[in-house]
Amino acid sequence: MRIFKALTMTSLDGDAVVREARSLIAKKLDQPARRAFLQRSLTLGGLSLLTGCSISDESHVEAALMKISRFNDKVQGLIFSPTQLAPTYTEAEITRPFPFNAFYGEDEVREVDEATYKLEVTGMVADKRSWTLAELRAMPQHDQITRHICVEGWSAIGKWGGVRFADFLRHIGADTTAKYVGFKCADDYYTSIDMPTALHPQTLLTLTYDDQPLPPKYGFPMKLRMPTKLGYKNPKHIKAMFVTNTYPGGYWEDQGYNWFGGS
Repeated sequence: MRIFKALTMTSLDGDAVVREARSLIAKKLDQPARRAFLQRSLTLGGLSLLTGCSISDESHVEAALMKISRFNDKVQGLIFSPTQLAPTYTEAEITRPFPFNAFYGEDEVREVDEATYKLEVTGMVADKRSWTLAELRAMPQHDQITRHICVEGWSAIGKWGGVRFADFLRHIGADTTAKYVGFKCADDYYTSIDMPTALHPQTLLTLTYDDQPLPPKYGFPMKLRMPTKLGYKNPKHIKAMFVTNTYPGGYWEDQGYNWFGGS
């Protein structure tokens, strides 16, 4: 069975075609989060990439999802505004308790030693020295109360504090014309973001949660907090970052999730 043999946009009921394609491809996916992602992200424009795709073949489905994902990356990148702010909230609106979320259970949260921790900085930056938590805490700090939106369909509001990532990038002499910033984490997670998002005023190198040192379950010693991105784009337990023009991928992105991940 094939989704299309040919696509003639003027002859299609776009909404009906997208609904049917979402349903057909979603039946082939085992992971609920990937099904949810597809339901939200597949558009008629993305569907035009699937001409001749067989949904009876798992490899065809995976290739189709990757095409859709890359199409959505380009569209989201084009419409992203580096100056438009995500909504902020009051302390009374904070979700308590703020949910734990990771690709492992809460009993498997990584414990990082504060005394020996250093943030490794590499790539297209002038200052490649490593940073201690004390040095990061000595930089100007900023707070924000914003909503975390998970690809699985839930959201929660939390208060985060730390260093504006744009300030840190400029302080280390990062090449802000580079395409990507990548992150490696103590829990073996990894991801990467686009430079415009890295420079967004609400993107924080988070060191505190609710005015207290960042708890291990929320990413101690440091989490990148971006209210303009879905939750899986916000890495925790960061131990290294790098600036590059080479596409770095990510833990979930390499499994077919949308790389841009805008919320």
